[in-house]
Amino acid sequence: VNKVIRLAQENNLAWPLPETKTDDVLAQMFFSPTTKFQSTKRMPNVEHIHKELLRNGVSKKLLWTEYLEECRLCNASPLMYSQFCYYIQQDEQKRRASMHISRKPAEQVEVDWAGDPSKIIDPDTGELTKAYLFVGVMTYSQYAFVMAFVNEKQRAWIRAHICMYEFFGGVARILVPDNCKTAVVHNKDWYTPQLNITYHELAEHYGTAIIPARVRAPKDKPNVEGTVGKIATVIIASLRNREFNSFEELYKAVRERLEVFNSTPFQKRDGSRKEVFEEVEKKTLRPLPEFPFEVCHWFYSRKVQLNCHIAYKKNWYSVPYEYVGKMVDIKVTETTLTTYYQNKRINVHKVFPDYVKNRYSTYDHDMPESVKVAEWDDERIKKWAS
Repeated sequence: VNKVIRLAQENNLAWPLPETKTDDVLAQMFFSPTTKFQSTKRMPNVEHIHKELLRNGVSKKLLWTEYLEECRLCNASPLMYSQFCYYIQQDEQKRRASMHISRKPAEQVEVDWAGDPSKIIDPDTGELTKAYLFVGVMTYSQYAFVMAFVNEKQRAWIRAHICMYEFFGGVARILVPDNCKTAVVHNKDWYTPQLNITYHELAEHYGTAIIPARVRAPKDKPNVEGTVGKIATVIIASLRNREFNSFEELYKAVRERLEVFNSTPFQKRDGSRKEVFEEVEKKTLRPLPEFPFEVCHWFYSRKVQLNCHIAYKKNWYSVPYEYVGKMVDIKVTETTLTTYYQNKRINVHKVFPDYVKNRYSTYDHDMPESVKVAEWDDERIKKWAS
């Protein structure tokens, strides 16, 4: 108290205070900060360190070693490793600032694979099979979809989306996946990702736009990232002591726990995920197409042979004779084989079953007039002669 009175007298302050003497001015007068110690040591380039840490295999320890070498060449005093890490951490704290984004009903769905896989035990052999959980979350209602698959490959990824849209009963306008190979083939930057062609066709079939999350940017899809953690507790952890002998058993158990998860009331808002979804969001979803998307496989640069056919799984399918010797692309579904030349569809065949070999599927209009001799078999020749 005496110190404050003394400083007030030195600065000729009396009550009432003039309006110019704000709290900031008084704080500067009475509690002026002491002069900070200026370090003589060379400070690290945090911008450079931040970019380098994004590269595979680069660690803080490696960057500190390179920093020591720079200091030695410049005759400067380096920071110790603990202080080096401290300044990097301070820079990272500034970069973690985020903004809340208000979501609209049916605007966006986020998808990802859950963390640790579940296990299925074969009752006869005792063999363990991993089961990976796919998670999809509507960003407005937080309504979740979970389903188990035997792997995380392309076929399972596409099938998971088809089942998810059927579960929701409609389609959101935007789809936000992770930056995995089943979604993005090459991601040069955030604005021009090259999507997997099958995944792109799925989006076109359902009329939705795909906006992949950036690499190592989980806040681009915070809802599914947060839900994955909750799913790990509510579903995976709660079923950790149970043994499943088939995918049907695991599927049933996951659905039961998912129903509990979606029906649990929110802590900071009214209702539950299920109530908000059914009352508000479901009716604003885009309708499902008449037929679900059919999983397909692409085979590129197949040469059209001189007999006007291309080979697929030891069977032959005709292509118009104008394309003999050219490279075409093939899209194969469970029922059809479609041929493309420079992104233009030129033919569609019904695909032979896997057990059928060395069969020809030939359209007459694909063959030139000069080589149409196959139709003149012995039966037709005898009929013509008669």
